[in-house]
Amino acid sequence: MRNFKRLALVVLVLLVASAIVLFVLENSQSVVLLFLGWPTPQAPVSVFVLSAFLAGMMIGPLLVWFMGARRRLK
Repeated sequence: MRNFKRLALVVLVLLVASAIVLFVLENSQSVVLLFLGWPTPQAPVSVFVLSAFLAGMMIGPLLVWFMGARRRLK
């Protein structure tokens, strides 16, 4: 059973990595984004989407932890 879980995890990681690679290859058109009037450097669409995804993956757990810590103090 332990080997099956490892194999399933490896397959899942490979599928996610493959999806990311395909996404990057399909979205290679360069764009410039404007945020509050400030332009970003020209970069592929996938760079902006993946950086927003990674930022959300870092900020989300921090907010959950902060809200949990705040509740414990009450």
